[in-house]
Amino acid sequence: MLAIAPLCRDDIAEVGAAFAVLNKTVAQYERYFAEQQAGARLVLVARLGAAVCGYLTINWQPDYAPFRAAAIPEIQDFNVLPACRHRHVGTALMDEAERLVRARSSIVGIGVGLHHDYGAAQRLYWLRGYVPDARGITAHGRRVNWNDDVKSDDDLVLWLTKTIS
Repeated sequence: MLAIAPLCRDDIAEVGAAFAVLNKTVAQYERYFAEQQAGARLVLVARLGAAVCGYLTINWQPDYAPFRAAAIPEIQDFNVLPACRHRHVGTALMDEAERLVRARSSIVGIGVGLHHDYGAAQRLYWLRGYVPDARGITAHGRRVNWNDDVKSDDDLVLWLTKTIS
């Protein structure tokens, strides 16, 4: 049975251990928990039975300036363990995140990497109704302009929004 709940202090070590295979650290989840306690972020953890299988965060105060200026919450760091993929875990996490955002905003945002490793995420967001925010792409937080040289890595991002009202 799939269950989704906010990150608890007691979950941190378990989530960190589960996602070490994706180069995530316990320190990251400790920071997320502190931000959640401060009201800046919400971390949703998915479990299949007792096992952690995925998570995402909702950043209520995103760094991406257009989202921050328009008070658009951003879904960030969305991950499902490889063994749990294709079991509707990601869909359930996104459904719950959008439901929670709807209480605060009629628009939700997300950034997606442009590297081929993000192909499944790009497709998922498109199928869920996310569209580009019409501001182009960013690299390491800065807008990419005509003739800029950029490195294809996790920080080459296209920003998307979805109306959820």
